[in-house]
Amino acid sequence: MSDNYEHYDNPLLTRYASAQMSRIWGPQRKFSTWRRLWVALAEAEAELGLPITAEQIEQMRQHVEDIDFAAAERYERRLRHDVMAHVHAYGDVCPKARPIIHLGATSCYVTDNADLILMREGLTLVARRLV
Repeated sequence: MSDNYEHYDNPLLTRYASAQMSRIWGPQRKFSTWRRLWVALAEAEAELGLPITAEQIEQMRQHVEDIDFAAAERYERRLRHDVMAHVHAYGDVCPKARPIIHLGATSCYVTDNADLILMREGLTLVARRLV
């Protein structure tokens, strides 16, 4: 994995953020969190009776961390939509799950919930260091 995607990039980062905090806000963590949310969505939809197989969900689980950032960037240039770019890139590595990734969701389902999860992780880190 390239370090470019592991850590958050900001001019203030090198002065004030720890390596752990920069990883929390880095692209790898952000987009793998999106993928974990898509897995949770598929599990819930399957539980509710949608035609989603255990095999599709397992394939999604197996590829939560292996993000092809170059593919996502190519899709984003073409689609001009960050979430749909990552839906397509995830579908490339999960071909059986492609039809059910992001099924019935809005972009805000992944962006807003991922931001909240990352905020919680960041604040947990801050709280541990304050005590």
